[in-house]
Amino acid sequence: MKAGPLSTLAFSALAVVFGMAGAPAAAAGPLSCRLDFSLSGWSAIYRTADGTGTVSCSNGARLPVRISARGGGLSVGKSRIDDGRGTFSGVGNIRDVLGGYAAAEAHAGAVRSARAQVVTKGPVSLALAGTGEGWDLGIAFGSFVISER
Repeated sequence: MKAGPLSTLAFSALAVVFGMAGAPAAAAGPLSCRLDFSLSGWSAIYRTADGTGTVSCSNGARLPVRISARGGGLSVGKSRIDDGRGTFSGVGNIRDVLGGYAAAEAHAGAVRSARAQVVTKGPVSLALAGTGEGWDLGIAFGSFVISER
């Protein structure tokens, strides 16, 4: 049985419709995303800190997150960061911010302290800055993990 021009056209139209339905939407370009957070922790050779925050992106997406930082090095102290801010780069979707980042930092502070750090995960980077209270001194390496709350 030979297909006529009308059935060929119908088949082609169905293939286009179903092909488009299965294809992912084209990326709209990189998003501008920001992390607002609070973090507190301690260190005595081993460094640990936990906190919470919210990621907000330029497309209106928001994601409440949990933050965990772990590592080791020559480090001692106890600190708390309030009203911390982070700026992401390399984000195509808000969920790209989730996961583990490689972290390295040098820190020093007494009573009122400030901290700045950049962490990376593949093409996604996060520049962190914040002020808080506590005392700390040292160099630490480890991981910075962002997970969904």
